[in-house]
Amino acid sequence: MIKMRAALRQIAVLAALLACAAARAADVPETVLITFRPKPQAEQELADVIARHWQEARRLDLVLATPHLTLRGRDGAGRVVLTEVLTWRDARIPDAAPPAILEIWKRMNELVEERDGRAGLVFDAVTVLTSAAPTK
Repeated sequence: MIKMRAALRQIAVLAALLACAAARAADVPETVLITFRPKPQAEQELADVIARHWQEARRLDLVLATPHLTLRGRDGAGRVVLTEVLTWRDARIPDAAPPAILEIWKRMNELVEERDGRAGLVFDAVTVLTSAAPTK
């Protein structure tokens, strides 16, 4: 009887491990292009918050290491626009983001503004067509 219980426990542990592995294997990555329109005088703070978001998302294993880019540009009126490209480890992650990420998103939203009828913060799903290491 004791041997049977031990065997059943081992089977239960194995089944749990297989379920975890299957769930991880089911991850479907999603690459997003995020456009930020910072409020006047908020550009550097927003850039810092974007960097903190990336570090926290990596620490929590929510995003893949590549591709990742953070870019600064200007819109047609010469105002700063920040853009980030990142890949969620699984497309479901943003819908179930942990509290630490939600707090960062809240701060991001406080630092952006609507411009020309466009939201201050826009997420677009994209597909990576090519990726190469920077040339020197």
